[in-house]
Amino acid sequence: MTMKIYMLRINRIAPLLLTLAIAGLDPATASASASNPVKTLKQNQAAAPSIGEAEAFLRDAEQRLEKLNNASNRASWVNETYITDDTAAIAAQAGEQALAAAGEIALASRRYNGLPLAADSQRKLMLLQLRLSISDAKDRTEYARLASAMSGEYGMAKYCRTPADANSCLDLGQLEAIMATSRDPVVLKDAWVGWHQQSLKYKDSYAQFVALSNKGAKEMGFADTGSMWRAQYDMPPAAFAAEAERLWLQVKPLYDSLHMYVRLKLRQTYGADIVPKEGPIPAHLFGNMWSQSWENLYPLVKPPGQQASLDVGQVLKEKKIDARAMVQLGEGFYTSLGMEKLPASFWAKSMLTKPRDREVVCHPSAWDLDNLNDVRIKMCITPTTEDFLTIHHELGHIYYDLAYRNQPFLFKGGANGGFHEAIGDTVALSVTPAYLNKLGLLNELPDTSQDIGVLLYRALDKVAFLPFGYLVDQWRWKVYAGEAKPQDYDKVWWELREKYQGIQRPAALEVNGFDAGAKYHVPANTDYAQYFIAHILQFQLHRALCREAAYVGPLNRCSIFESKQAGEKYQAMLAMGASRPWHEALKAVTGEEQMDASAILDYFAPLKVWLDGQNAVLE
Repeated sequence: MTMKIYMLRINRIAPLLLTLAIAGLDPATASASASNPVKTLKQNQAAAPSIGEAEAFLRDAEQRLEKLNNASNRASWVNETYITDDTAAIAAQAGEQALAAAGEIALASRRYNGLPLAADSQRKLMLLQLRLSISDAKDRTEYARLASAMSGEYGMAKYCRTPADANSCLDLGQLEAIMATSRDPVVLKDAWVGWHQQSLKYKDSYAQFVALSNKGAKEMGFADTGSMWRAQYDMPPAAFAAEAERLWLQVKPLYDSLHMYVRLKLRQTYGADIVPKEGPIPAHLFGNMWSQSWENLYPLVKPPGQQASLDVGQVLKEKKIDARAMVQLGEGFYTSLGMEKLPASFWAKSMLTKPRDREVVCHPSAWDLDNLNDVRIKMCITPTTEDFLTIHHELGHIYYDLAYRNQPFLFKGGANGGFHEAIGDTVALSVTPAYLNKLGLLNELPDTSQDIGVLLYRALDKVAFLPFGYLVDQWRWKVYAGEAKPQDYDKVWWELREKYQGIQRPAALEVNGFDAGAKYHVPANTDYAQYFIAHILQFQLHRALCREAAYVGPLNRCSIFESKQAGEKYQAMLAMGASRPWHEALKAVTGEEQMDASAILDYFAPLKVWLDGQNAVLE
């Protein structure tokens, strides 16, 4: 099954979550009320700023941003659940209004830099100023149009084997099913190439978008958008890049062992002519469109004598557990920790299955539409293990939203983007055989001799993802910095994929290609480093919560299900939102102030020993 637990987070206008703002509203059209920061700024230019003025500015700014943000999110929800040219235009217009106001406020907020404000107010000013500012009205409109257009084109993209025959057209979901199940390299290559050709349609739009984005970042004092993104992590951009590299090097030996084992098994399956003994492996053979997770290969690499599995897809079908019931099971995990039940509106307004009458963006996502209780998820749920785990992930976003809903608007967000992604994934690590047994989805509990199979299955998801999670933004940092020009997008993309993942393109490079754009988060302009950070954090949080639950034993067997003690500590961290630097949020649960990938090594320690032994024998 192709895991999709690296999902887009639909964020409010909170700079730590990378929602980009555009400045430049014409002052002549601005409101005369005190909530107009630009006018307030002009009126007070002659006088030195005061603490009282700054506090009033922040209160008014938050009220204005929240109102516009909610309107923009509602328009985006309609657009993604009912894709038409009209809904795209409405979403773009609402987004432009919200983003323009946010950029305007960001510029105006500079007046109060240097004032001895309270710590919370100082943090709000910092957050306000970590955003784009595009002052030219035409550029602002074009930026919003391009963002909406690329999202729509991705959502509607289909690969047609015979362009004149609509019946030959396959959407991404159908192509992913082929990648997950086929073992014919010719069929796999056709599906892979067919999907990656679709992003060529909006490559020019993306290049224009990058240029406009960089203009906005420079207006706010950043070298480029990539530098601005790296500044979102409560540290200088260069320090974050160094931190990410440090974390990658911690886990690289484990990835290398997994990669070598999978190579040997793929050679047994496809032969030496297709899978080389050394060098990069063709990307279409990993059971996933982006080679970001490899658990669909488990039948090929499964250790002998290992019967234990986390695959509950067949049981879900046999018991006729539908989409709503699957979500209720996920909700039950969170309530077992002492957290609240989902509001009634969640069940009335979420999109849990794919509608038959219209185009939608099926990519799973979590939404908070009023910063209070109107929370929803958007998924096209099927009875698979993949979607069962994805539900636990998406509900992590929802419970984070609910936990910090009493924070001021600018603090209604994750401690950093990685935290928001890690919350549900931490819970998903507790989806163990013992947990599944309690739910009635697994009849017998396997003994520890079966752990290698379960660990390998999870490593094909979690460990395999790490280099991909790291390299996507390595590529974008180069694009935004001008080191990767449009004509070299694919060249640089595949250099990084070979360097970090050890894979290669299964066909010659396309002329003017744009393979990176075949991954949703690139045209959606969503920071991807947060997913890499989330993979580090989820194991670190899991280890700490297991200690809190008084668990003793192998880390991979721990489930915090039904532990009120662990839930209380987790909830306290969630309620902090973005009010404190992420180091403090991390310390609230783990007692540690630095991200540490050693928890991943602890979790997979038995597997690492086994992999190295197998590699020595098989090679």
